[in-house]
Amino acid sequence: MEDNFFKIDLESYFERIGYKGKSSSPSLDTLFEIHLAHAKSIPFENLDILLGKSISLELQDIEKKLVIGNRGGYCFEQNILFAHVLERLGFKLTRLAARVHYKTNKLLPRTHMSLLVECNGSFWIADVGFGGHGLLWPILLEDNQKSVHFGWQYRVLRQNQHWLLQLFENNSWTSLYSFSLEPQELVDYKIANYYVSTHPDSLFTKTLIVQSLSADLRKFLRNKSLTLINPYFTRTRQLNDNNELLEVLKQDFGLFFAPNTTFRYNED
Repeated sequence: MEDNFFKIDLESYFERIGYKGKSSSPSLDTLFEIHLAHAKSIPFENLDILLGKSISLELQDIEKKLVIGNRGGYCFEQNILFAHVLERLGFKLTRLAARVHYKTNKLLPRTHMSLLVECNGSFWIADVGFGGHGLLWPILLEDNQKSVHFGWQYRVLRQNQHWLLQLFENNSWTSLYSFSLEPQELVDYKIANYYVSTHPDSLFTKTLIVQSLSADLRKFLRNKSLTLINPYFTRTRQLNDNNELLEVLKQDFGLFFAPNTTFRYNED
C-alpha cells in the first residue's frame, strides 16, 4: 500500500536503527532483529505538533524526519516507515487500525496503527509505534498467546471478531489496544492522523509526550515529568524549566533542539 513509488534508502535506515544483521531475507530472525532495533532506536514523540507543525504521512517526509533528521514520531509515522522497510525486504503484511484502551475508560476512535506480518506460515503483530509500553518484538497472533520481552510480559486475546493486546502491569493484565484484521489504506490513516494532530480533544495537541524503550529501561516524558521504569522500580522527577526540558530531550532521548525552543502544551 504505497501511494507513490518513493523508496527510502535502506542502508541509511539500518544505520539509524543500528541494525548490523547479516541477513535481510524475510525470515523470522530478520523480523525480530529489525523490530527490536527500530523500537530501541527511534523514540515516540509528538513534538512537531507542539511546535505548530503538521504531521505528514508521506514516506519521503517520514524518512527526512525520522531517518535523516534523527527525530522520533508517533504511531503512523513509525509504522508506515517500518511497513515500507518490511515490504522492501519481501515480507507480506497487512496494515491495521487499533483502538487504544490504556489508562482510559472512554471509548476512543481507532487512532492507532499496527501491522500484521505473515512469516513462515504464521501471523505476527508487529508494532514499533506504541511508545514506552510497546512491543520490543512481534507477538504471535494466537488466542491467549503470551510473550516475554525481557522483563515485560504481553499477551493477545481473541474477542469474537476482535483481538486485544495486553501488558502485565502491577500484578494484573492491562489492555493496551484492541484491533480487527480489516486491512487499512493510507487514506484511512490520514483521517485519523488529522484528528490526532489537530483536534483540541486529542491528547497529542495539548500534552508533551516523549517515550523510549530498551531491554531494561523505559522512559516517559509527559510535559515536565520524567519517569523511568524497569521491571523492579519506578522513579519520577519533575523538571524545573524549559532549559532542563531541552537537556532531557537531548541526553535521555537523543532529540536535539535549538536553545530557547518552546513547545506549546497545557501544564499539568
